Amino acid sequence: MKRILTYGTFDMLHYGNINLLRRARALGDYLVVACSTDEFNRSKGKQCYFSYEERRQLLEAIRYVDLVIPEESWEQKANDVREYHIDIVVMGDDWRGSPRFEY
Repeated sequence: MKRILTYGTFDMLHYGNINLLRRARALGDYLVVACSTDEFNRSKGKQCYFSYEERRQLLEAIRYVDLVIPEESWEQKANDVREYHIDIVVMGDDWRGSPRFEY
């Protein structure tokens, strides 16, 4: 089984978000989505319209998503890959070239 992981806030869910999730899921058999918590978003200077719990429920209702986990820090990514046995990390184009994901 090939496991895929992506990250995001997913506050105002839109076509681009759905397209990312659809394309990520097509790369494997199981899609894990790490959704930024309210606390993590505040630390980044972001304020969401929907709470983490509401955003988690929205993501869980999408057929491409198999599991939603909380994203609580920038540093958790390597641990998420190990803990969830991830084969591929997928991010949107806005993260292209970012050192946070290049490794």
